[in-house]
Amino acid sequence: MSKEEIKAEINRVLDNLSDKTLAELLSYLKDIDSKNNEFLNVGILNKILSEDKSLLAKLAK
Repeated sequence: MSKEEIKAEINRVLDNLSDKTLAELLSYLKDIDSKNNEFLNVGILNKILSEDKSLLAKLAK
């Protein structure tokens, strides 16, 4: 299934949800999105730290 097909199917389901349910779903999706961004940033930081370990050790002296 393509990304556009998935979005269309999601929209069909969303059209049948109540306003309250949509608000709760939006809150949940925003929470997931922020956690993904936090995870991504931690992953990038860990990669930088592991790759530049010797440089960081020299800078710490």
